[in-house]
Amino acid sequence: MGYQQYGISPQLVERIKLKMKNSALKERVKGLLDGITKQDLQNGPKVQRLVKSIGSVLNEKFTSAEEEQIVRFVLSQRIDPNNTFHLIKLWGMFR
Repeated sequence: MGYQQYGISPQLVERIKLKMKNSALKERVKGLLDGITKQDLQNGPKVQRLVKSIGSVLNEKFTSAEEEQIVRFVLSQRIDPNNTFHLIKLWGMFR
């Protein structure tokens, strides 16, 4: 799995996946990500703010190391939220 190469623990991913099954939380996270662009996802400080905001919504307390690992992962993926292939690739990583 790609995220493990960045030091992100599978337990953290599973916890977040479980929380995202709650439709209310899922909608709040979707609201935070509404309007995000490729440029936003290549901006380190902006990604870090998103990680903190999403962690707050999901009631996850990320350590500074976990936060940095997630930010490095997002930046390295060069995600374009308007590119269906990119979204399918990410979905495949976390299924």
